[in-house]
Amino acid sequence: MTISRLRVQSFGVSLDGFGAGPDQGLENPLGVRGPELMQWFFPTKFWRAMQGQPGGETGTDHRVAEQGFENIGAWILGRNMFGPVRGPWPDESWRGWWGEEPPYHVPVFVLTHHARPKLAMQGGTEFHFVTGGIEEALERAKAAASSRDVRLGGGAATLRQYLAARLVDEMHLAVSPVLLGKGEPLLQGLDLPALGYEVERHVPGERAVHVFIRKRAL
Repeated sequence: MTISRLRVQSFGVSLDGFGAGPDQGLENPLGVRGPELMQWFFPTKFWRAMQGQPGGETGTDHRVAEQGFENIGAWILGRNMFGPVRGPWPDESWRGWWGEEPPYHVPVFVLTHHARPKLAMQGGTEFHFVTGGIEEALERAKAAASSRDVRLGGGAATLRQYLAARLVDEMHLAVSPVLLGKGEPLLQGLDLPALGYEVERHVPGERAVHVFIRKRAL
């Protein structure tokens, strides 16, 4: 029987270790200068097709981006990845960054401290708001994904929680040649080798180096 894995894919990180810029909010979803972490992604044919645009590059960056969506049956997101609203939900008017048809097309489990009814969107995406923590979210996501994998979308603080608990099976980091100086550190406080993680391989792309990390069997 195929076992569902928890995968981090196409997560942009700067040379100085930041997974997002500072001051995330409505005007800066990835933080100030955060989009620089994804400059490898935007020229790819895969990204342009997601936007309904023709053309795009078809090299290594494109291929690894494309692979990040293969065999994905559910997603997990931290609340900040769903939107800029903090604290209790004032209402249900915020429906995500993506318009009425988000790019997921599968169930998405959003970590939050504040309950909210599930939200069905066009294209098969359905947001579920999980108040019971990271393990409950993973259990529900794996059940929804059946034998397919679960993709952990971020943000950086959410990734740190799952890595610290040794729940991530595979992680692909797209290391961009930029220095942010400040922002949301991705691996701060984590001893990945002690947690059982190792670099499996690294592949140079057109605009980023793609580092693939996996969890060893203990």
